[in-house]
Amino acid sequence: MPVALLALAIGAFGIGTTEFVMMGVLPQAAADFGVSIPAAGHLISAYALGVVVGAPLLTAVAVRLPRKTMLMAMMGLFVAGNALFVLSPNHDLGVLFRFVAGLPHGAFFGAGAVVAASLVGPGQKARAVSMMFMGLTLANVLGVPLGTLLGQQFGWRATFAVVALIGLAALAAVAKLVPHQGKPAGASLRGEVAAFRKPQVWLALAIVTFGMGGGFACLSYVTPMMTDVAGFAPATVTLLLSLAGVGMTLGNFLGGRLADHNPTPALCGALAALAVVLAAFTVTAGSKVGATVTIFLVGMTSFMVGPILQARVMEKAGGSPSLVSAAIQSAFNIANSIGAYLGGLVIAGGLGLVSPNVVGALLAALGLSLAVVAALVERRERAAAPAPAPAPAPVEEPVPA
Repeated sequence: MPVALLALAIGAFGIGTTEFVMMGVLPQAAADFGVSIPAAGHLISAYALGVVVGAPLLTAVAVRLPRKTMLMAMMGLFVAGNALFVLSPNHDLGVLFRFVAGLPHGAFFGAGAVVAASLVGPGQKARAVSMMFMGLTLANVLGVPLGTLLGQQFGWRATFAVVALIGLAALAAVAKLVPHQGKPAGASLRGEVAAFRKPQVWLALAIVTFGMGGGFACLSYVTPMMTDVAGFAPATVTLLLSLAGVGMTLGNFLGGRLADHNPTPALCGALAALAVVLAAFTVTAGSKVGATVTIFLVGMTSFMVGPILQARVMEKAGGSPSLVSAAIQSAFNIANSIGAYLGGLVIAGGLGLVSPNVVGALLAALGLSLAVVAALVERRERAAAPAPAPAPAPVEEPVPA
């Protein structure tokens, strides 16, 4: 694999860390700003809102830029947003700067996925995309636990100062390792928007929203499940979350390899497996061994879906992949919000701490249904496509007498 993928993975590691580590240092930030935990939770939602807004907006604004320039600009904005957040004097400005830090998230991944796919041959594109996203999954294995520990020892500002430094390292790596590719040929905002006229693009976004929403319905409430249902000590939860992160990393790797061979069966298989695992978690959550194995499988099956759909949506977008690739990141964060909201709703309704797993299984089943619809639409489109014209018969030259 090209060494340029390492630069993209470093950027993904920094982005993944800043997105999820806020959950680990939320009590420290709340105490520092003098606000309640629910009010400090706005620091999480502000980042997610920045992702949803920034992914299509910044990609549309920079559609004519060379993609290497785009990547460097997005990483520069990421560094600035996190550095300003470190210096925030109060909660309101902290929320604003978290929003700023979230703006480049989707645009970076959108451009990065296109660049990663362009660096390799036709049979390795999904694998190359998954290598970039490996940085995002490793953030859950290493970045979030270490960032949480750093915040507990030295304060949350130290955590995000290190995140800003990771962003600077990623910026330098992109500048050094990613080859210059020139301006995208024929790129225009009209062409990028036109890609959204294709039903397959909307189906892919819906599959991300509902299919991965199933995983997030579970993962958002995994801490109380592990402590109050499975009986783990609170100090053990960090290790369990790291185990889920290992599962995510493996799932991302497997999803990339499977997508390069036969993406449609791989997508349907991953969503079916996720639905089954989440349904099983309603039973295994009562056992320490069962819960440990299942949380690993939830992370693995959830993140198998990502690289498959990222590669699929770029293929369906044709020559205008940047905006729809960035939109996948918006859909990913909407999935996070929907899963967390519906999971919280059933808990608040008195259905118990394992009930988000039922919601997750239903969402994954909905994602699977949409994947089947996408496969049928694709088959119909292929059948309706005109057959290639036969090659003209060779003309025989007369043999001289």
